[in-house]
Amino acid sequence: MWRSPLLAASLLLLVAAPTAFGADDGSMGPVFMREPPNRVDFSNTTGAQVECSARGSPAPEIIWVRADGTAVGDVPGLRQVMPNGNLVFPPFRAEDYRQEVHAQVYVCLARNSVGSIHSRDVHVRAVVQQEYDTDVNKEYVIRGNSGVLKCQVPSFVADFVHVVSWQTDKGETFVIDQNYDGKYLVLPSGELHIRDVGPEDGYKSYQCRTKHRLTGETRLSATKGRLVITEPVGSVLPKFPTMDKSRTFDTKLDHSLTILCPAQAFPVPSYRWYKFAEGTAKKVAVSLNDRVKQVSGTLIIKEAKVEDSGKYLCVVNNSVGGESVETVLTVTAPLSATVEPETQTVDFGRPAVFTCNFEGNPVKTIGWLKDGKNLNHEDATLRIDSVKKEDKGMYQCFVRNDQESAQASAELKLGGRFEPPQFRHTFGEETLQPGPSVFLKCVASGNPTPEITWELDGKKLTNNDRLQVGQYVTVNGDVVSHLNVSSIITNDGGLYKCIASSKVGFTEHAARVNVYGLPFIRPMEKKAIVAGENLFVTCPVAGYPIENIVWERDGRVLPINRKQKVFPNGTLIIENVERQSDQATYTCVARNSQGYSARGTLEVQVMVLPKMVPFSFGDEPIYYGQAAQATCLVSEGDLPLEITWSFQGSNLSTQMGISTTKVGRKASLLLIDPTLPGHTGNYTCTAKNKAGISNLTASLHIYVPPRWILEPTDKAFAQASNAKVECKADGFPKPQVTWKKAAGVVPGDYKDFKANDPNVKVEDGTLSISDIQKANEGYYLCEATNGIGSGLSAVMLISVQAPPSFEVKLRNQTSRRREPTVLQCEAKGEKPIGILWNMNNKRLDPKSDSRYTIREEILPNGVLSDLSIKRTERSDSALFTCVATNAFGSDDSSINLIVQEIPEAPYDLKVLDKSGRSVQLSWEPPYDGNSPIKKYSLEYKVSKGTWESDIDRVMVPGESTVAGIFNLRPATTYSIRIVAENEMGSSEPSDTVTIITAEEAPSGPPTDVKVEPVDQKTLKISWKPPERDEWNGDILGYYVGYKLSSSDKPYLFETVEFSKEEGKEHHLQIAELKTYTQYSVIVQAFNKVGAGPMSEETRQYTAEGVPEQSPQDTACTTLTSQTIRVSWVSPSLTSANGILKGYKVIYGPSDTWYDENTKDTKITSSSETILHGLHKYTNYSMMVLAFTSGGDGVKSIPIHCQTEQDAPEPPSALKALVMSESSILVSWKPPEQPNGIVTQYTVYFREETPVEGEARENAPKSEKVPPFQMSYEASGLKKKTNYEFWVTASTNIGEGQQSKSVILAPSTRVPAKIASFDDTFTATYKEDVKLPCLAVGMPAPDMQWKVKGTLFQQNDRMRQLPEGSLQIKGVTRGDAGEYSCYVENSFGHDTVTHQLVVHAPPHSPQVTLTSTTTSSITMKLKPHATDTAPLHGYTIHYKPEFGEWETVQVGSQTTKYTLENLWCGTRYQIYVTAYNGIGTGERSDYLNTRTKGSKPVIPEATRFIEVSTNSITLHLSAWLDGGCPMLYFVVEHKKRHQQEWTQVSNNVKPGGNFVVLDLDPASWYHLRVTAHNNAGFAVAEFEFATLTITGGTIAPARELPDKKNDILHLMLSNLNLVVPVGAAVLVIILAIFVICLLRGKSDSQKDDVVYNQGAGPNSTMRKQHPQGGFTDELGYIAPPNRKLPPVPGSNYNTCDRIKRGTVISMEDEICPYATFHLLGFREEMDPNKAMNFQTFPHQNGHGGHAHSRNSSQSMPRANGRYSRVNGPNSAFSPEYDDPANCEPEEDQYGSQYGPYGAPYDHYGSRNSVSRRSVGSARNLPMNGSPEPPPPPPRNHDNSFNDSKDSNEISEAECDRDQLVNRNYGVKGNSREGMSTEEMRKLIERNEAGGFQQQQHNGGNLGLSTTYDTVAV
Repeated sequence: MWRSPLLAASLLLLVAAPTAFGADDGSMGPVFMREPPNRVDFSNTTGAQVECSARGSPAPEIIWVRADGTAVGDVPGLRQVMPNGNLVFPPFRAEDYRQEVHAQVYVCLARNSVGSIHSRDVHVRAVVQQEYDTDVNKEYVIRGNSGVLKCQVPSFVADFVHVVSWQTDKGETFVIDQNYDGKYLVLPSGELHIRDVGPEDGYKSYQCRTKHRLTGETRLSATKGRLVITEPVGSVLPKFPTMDKSRTFDTKLDHSLTILCPAQAFPVPSYRWYKFAEGTAKKVAVSLNDRVKQVSGTLIIKEAKVEDSGKYLCVVNNSVGGESVETVLTVTAPLSATVEPETQTVDFGRPAVFTCNFEGNPVKTIGWLKDGKNLNHEDATLRIDSVKKEDKGMYQCFVRNDQESAQASAELKLGGRFEPPQFRHTFGEETLQPGPSVFLKCVASGNPTPEITWELDGKKLTNNDRLQVGQYVTVNGDVVSHLNVSSIITNDGGLYKCIASSKVGFTEHAARVNVYGLPFIRPMEKKAIVAGENLFVTCPVAGYPIENIVWERDGRVLPINRKQKVFPNGTLIIENVERQSDQATYTCVARNSQGYSARGTLEVQVMVLPKMVPFSFGDEPIYYGQAAQATCLVSEGDLPLEITWSFQGSNLSTQMGISTTKVGRKASLLLIDPTLPGHTGNYTCTAKNKAGISNLTASLHIYVPPRWILEPTDKAFAQASNAKVECKADGFPKPQVTWKKAAGVVPGDYKDFKANDPNVKVEDGTLSISDIQKANEGYYLCEATNGIGSGLSAVMLISVQAPPSFEVKLRNQTSRRREPTVLQCEAKGEKPIGILWNMNNKRLDPKSDSRYTIREEILPNGVLSDLSIKRTERSDSALFTCVATNAFGSDDSSINLIVQEIPEAPYDLKVLDKSGRSVQLSWEPPYDGNSPIKKYSLEYKVSKGTWESDIDRVMVPGESTVAGIFNLRPATTYSIRIVAENEMGSSEPSDTVTIITAEEAPSGPPTDVKVEPVDQKTLKISWKPPERDEWNGDILGYYVGYKLSSSDKPYLFETVEFSKEEGKEHHLQIAELKTYTQYSVIVQAFNKVGAGPMSEETRQYTAEGVPEQSPQDTACTTLTSQTIRVSWVSPSLTSANGILKGYKVIYGPSDTWYDENTKDTKITSSSETILHGLHKYTNYSMMVLAFTSGGDGVKSIPIHCQTEQDAPEPPSALKALVMSESSILVSWKPPEQPNGIVTQYTVYFREETPVEGEARENAPKSEKVPPFQMSYEASGLKKKTNYEFWVTASTNIGEGQQSKSVILAPSTRVPAKIASFDDTFTATYKEDVKLPCLAVGMPAPDMQWKVKGTLFQQNDRMRQLPEGSLQIKGVTRGDAGEYSCYVENSFGHDTVTHQLVVHAPPHSPQVTLTSTTTSSITMKLKPHATDTAPLHGYTIHYKPEFGEWETVQVGSQTTKYTLENLWCGTRYQIYVTAYNGIGTGERSDYLNTRTKGSKPVIPEATRFIEVSTNSITLHLSAWLDGGCPMLYFVVEHKKRHQQEWTQVSNNVKPGGNFVVLDLDPASWYHLRVTAHNNAGFAVAEFEFATLTITGGTIAPARELPDKKNDILHLMLSNLNLVVPVGAAVLVIILAIFVICLLRGKSDSQKDDVVYNQGAGPNSTMRKQHPQGGFTDELGYIAPPNRKLPPVPGSNYNTCDRIKRGTVISMEDEICPYATFHLLGFREEMDPNKAMNFQTFPHQNGHGGHAHSRNSSQSMPRANGRYSRVNGPNSAFSPEYDDPANCEPEEDQYGSQYGPYGAPYDHYGSRNSVSRRSVGSARNLPMNGSPEPPPPPPRNHDNSFNDSKDSNEISEAECDRDQLVNRNYGVKGNSREGMSTEEMRKLIERNEAGGFQQQQHNGGNLGLSTTYDTVAV
């Protein structure tokens, strides 16, 4: 019985582990680095993240818990605890809101091995977006009163919605502002306050606008409120509309607040606000200042402070009566806390104290935690009297109120090293016979050394004659203690215990010593226990063995109630003892098995602690001098009682005026009479009896009226000193001391000091005035009030003693000449004051000059003296000094008198500089009339205007002599003059200056710039011209710049010509842009001078495309047997090509993934979705794509997931077959949908036993069958008894539905039957197949198989197995078909039929050609009719002639497919194969076809070639491409009789024009051009003759036999050529003579470059032109002088080699050749200003300075392409250079213009062709006007065209590669000529202007009869 569990529990040893603790172990408890906030509010659309991190050593672990301490885990999609400690709430749908997640109080817990800490409470609140309306209701207002309209916000959003403004239906808007004087005021709390309401206010309706602080949404109120104005009928008493007489509300620190007092009355009432002094009924008027305002009855407090908390009273009065309302205001300040010290190390047994310092308002509770556990300590100081081991850890102080909490932590470390006691050796339980001695030993260790004591049954043992206790300490510090019991007897038995204890802990060990003998109970001492405690006593039993131990009371065996518990080892426990029920004598009875017993008694005495009734000194305040009393009453407790009183912890006997009187045995009366200020404090009543001590404390506050400590008296201070006056008083509550100043010179009417006066301060009752002045003199009032009595007040006078003083020491005074003036000076100070006047430091005597008069006037605070001058003269401009003197000193003040007149006119006005819009002028200042010139007025007008009506002015400061006029118009004549002005007036105007402003570039940008997307690659830009007055000349065109908005590269520019239609909109399309990319576009206009400002950057996106990337990180998760979650990460925004509108999830079973019909698509906008309604236990494949409005993007790689298993469907068929008279065979087919892996089948059967008149069901039997077995033999059945059978299938999910039941009875007759079922078997090609035929029958039936209706014959591949199945090895397509099994015996027959389907690779598909284009072939696809296995897809194989095979795979559902991006005009070979799950089938027949298109078509020569003197221009666009885009041209030429061809270029790009240079004039050539495209090439040969030097044509050369060297013969045979040439030479000589004459007469700086135009067929020299001149005879109009700025962004290249020389030489090559004209140069010019032109090679100018272009650029044609003439990436822009400079260029401007296209590679031979610039020189004007300097380069990019090694570049470089397709919206004006747009382009890029080009159809080339060449 002694080895019971309870005994074992009672003997547990409290052994402390021998761990050494040290203070300096490097560890540190957790401390929050980032503590979460008190409140986290967020919207469900945004989500939230709550951060929490802590530091410590070791690093703390972060755990989130709820307020009840339970841990917080992840909730998928709603809440996630991150590894870094953050708590994340993702955005969620409204229907996913969960209160336990989204409206919860969380706590962040940080812990490590040192301890743990809790964060403040985190109130998380998710707000689900939901619709709400705000309303404004009607308000009824008595006319003349103030009305307050409230914005009614629904309660469920009231915490998040606030009013931002109000508006009326009249368009008025009112916001929260600081204007408190207006009629309308939006209060800080959101109400609209309308004062002095009149009838007109009733006609308006009002709406409030609110803002949701989480979502940012603003909205107007749903209803409009109105004021209902009521006219008073008689007088109306002030009334509050349905409002409580007392209100309470809170506001936050530093927030503005509104306290309403909306009383209505008539007459209009007055409102007064009061505040009650704290704890009293005394009220003080609220002091109004800049922070506290009162508007009508509404009190507004800005930036509320904690001191503003309290009870406010609004009193409303009018002539009828009054009313009031109370409001209790609590200003809350954020809570914060700190614990001191933060870390302390305390030795064992020493005290430790933590102090919690906290701030904020209000503080409701204070609490302490240790390592996260509540200490139930509510004081700000935590004291541990004696630190123990378990006190080590983290301590936290928490302060809380209803809104928030705050915490601070501190760590307690243990100092020194220690070792709690622990036993090294103990004794065990023994059972002995009486007689021998017993030796018990305990050995303990510890630091400090422990002491060991012994107990027997809870009583301490001491030495006696039979019992000895010994103890000693060993060398190693162990304590050895032994107990010797000599001659042990039965009564010595019991529970022995040794206890080792020290100051750092204790441990104990107990074991029984049993001595054989009769039961014995040792005497038990009386047990005294305090009521309410638990009694625990163990019966001290000796003797062995003991059968049982019981406790009795009054003869009844315990327990007799639920509080008593008795244990077998003799322990008695009584819980919560009470005197009446539990004080008694208890008896312990011990018995052995022989019936012997022993009894022992225990007397239990229950003592009652004193219980005290709370006491106080009453609710009413106790004032100084009154009596106070308190009664201390003990309601219960044992007598005798001792009741004592203490005050502030000290005995009361020494306190004066306090007496105590005992009342009866249980009460004591405390009386204080009279009360004094020193009696304020805590009084404690202590009651003591034998049970213990109780005490209660009450506080006493003595309210003492103010008493003077230091009363102020009159003071006098010297002026400008710092004055201080003290005023101090004491009392309770502490008096508030205020100062006021009398408004007048006598006491009374005291007012507060000005709040903004920095010199006057009141601090702690002391009035300080710094730099005291006379203005501070007066009577002051000091008041001290605390709500008790009327308060104290004292009036004192502050006097300021001052010498004379002048406020102004020096001032200027002006006077008009010949007018009277008065000089005044006022001296302040103590009177009497004497005043004297000085003039220029000399005494002024009025008697010496009658013009001067002096007068004095005595003022209250000084003297005023006047000096009058009757008529001022210039001599009166002097310094007058006024000197004042009194007894305290003297002072002076000076007046500088200035006699003034108007200034003279400014002179020497001249122009310093001028431009198109401004002119800089200077002038000489005039005499200022002794008054500073305030300003000059520059007056100007247009020359045609008048000074009276057309004048404009520019004001210039008077100190300036240089100024500009900046608002002029360019190219305008102005007249300018200047006027000076001072205080006296304006001068006469100066002489007039006339100027003419220069022209300027446009000053305004184009207007109405719009950019619209056309498609994914194109933007359309449209704009209108600048405002007309900003043109500054004629606008020539526009530069349109564009670039990627995200790029910092310069703009790429296009040029568009100007349309002269008034107000016409220009437009330009830019193609080949990036998809859905934002471009920045600017437009600027340009004129002759340059380009104007750019328009504001306009940004636009191209149309959206499809995403280029698939969603990333696709993943799937199986949820149930029919649902799968799919998630993914959005593709990068850069690849989206638009705004993602959502995602498409394409999913379907993996087995039929090839079949598009089995796939489904789900569209969603989120990054995950759940697929529902899936097949159970099925493997699914899934792809995800993103889509935009442009279409579907790229699909992701398929991922795969399998749905979960589920309970299966029932077996699809069931048979029961008789096998014998006692057995039945049951067979079945598997379920159609097993929904998983079938683990077993269960066969149920039961016997049907019909009973007369009722049906009785027998319980079914069941047998489990493995999943591969499809039959079961039920044996041992009763003969001729019906049995019902059914079957179920099971998966690991559970058992499925039961099949249909069959009923059958065993029989002696067993007919032939087949257990197998009709079925369809699908086999794969070449695999083995077994067709079942399980038969039963007695006798054994005969079996016969038929294959496709034919009797089965066994062979090598087919054989019948013994059990009846038919086996087929290596099935082929031919094995497919019907197989039947027939069985028969004497009792019956049966048959079963199977269908065999063989899946093999597919046959060759049928391929049919449908159509072809130049780049595609379309075909129809059809599977073979005999294919049974489902196709997975097709593979199309194709190859071009002479190419490699390529393949493309298409889906099985494809019936028509088009091969794209094929070569044009090329033959292709195509075949198709099909594939399925078995493999790839046979290929189809070859399909031989070709794409459409042919070789290039040779054009007519007249359309292709334009001839000039030294070159020809080839119009490449004349070639037809045959449907296949042109690739390149090869150009070759040779002279007529030469054998070898000269290759010009082997890589001429298509489009535009190509110029063949370096040809000899008047020569016959052969030209061979080879054009290439994908379909092949075409070769064309042409014959042409170049023009003569004069631009004429030559006749065909006559063949003369073998006389090549006979010059005379050659000339005679070519008379038709020689005669015209000779005549031409004569004309040229005459022309040179005329030109030299003209040049000799003209300025040497006016050299011109000549231009020429070839004459057309049959043209003659016409002399009828009225202007005459050789130029007209040649049919020319010379170009004007045009200077155009470079095109922005253009590149320049040097394509010319021009030699420099000094003499005109016919033999030298031309530089440039004058008769070549750029196609389309057409410009008009005044013929009067033109020079005469003649055809000459121009080498250099004679001393003149002309500007030449070093390259040219092709211009956009009407068809959108560019013509090209020499030079890649070049532009028709000015080059300001020496025209005769033919040396290699140093790229003066060319390479500074950024990339406009990449230079070409070099192709072909360069040896036979020299390359020159084909350009033109400038034609300078004849009038000698200076030219403006060249404009600066637009862009500076030196990355291209900067070669200096060679001036030769390839033809490909001189012919640009890129064809930039631009639609300029301008149509061509003729078939051959240039369009207006092209003409403008050329002009814009041609510095010297253009050419007048005659249009010719040209003569025939080659062998035609007319030998005129085509003019280019």
